[in-house]
Amino acid sequence: MIKKILIVDDTPVSRRILKSCITRVEQYEFLEAGDGLEGFEIFKKERPDLTFMDINMPKVGGIECLEAIRKFDPHAVVVMCSSEINPESLRIVTDLGALSVINKPPTKESVQQAISKADDAKK
Repeated sequence: MIKKILIVDDTPVSRRILKSCITRVEQYEFLEAGDGLEGFEIFKKERPDLTFMDINMPKVGGIECLEAIRKFDPHAVVVMCSSEINPESLRIVTDLGALSVINKPPTKESVQQAISKADDAKK
């Protein structure tokens, strides 16, 4: 069961939009980070059940952070988010073990599907 969700995105508005797509918000504890470096530090400390992460961020991007998270915890459940999903990025994040990729801006349906998929992966 997903309890703790980490949202890693360099834009506070994007983090807020993603949170607004999650129904039953009171069931979850939310953690937020503004870049991949901060996201990885929070991931190591808090061990979230699910991480939503932007692919393109300054400092440390989503691909580098996903790689670090999966090395630290091979069972980590990470959903990548991007407004520009190109075939090469999709292949890379899939090869690195991302559960799925959703388009930005997210929809309630895409976020709920990702959470359901993450719940199934955690079983």
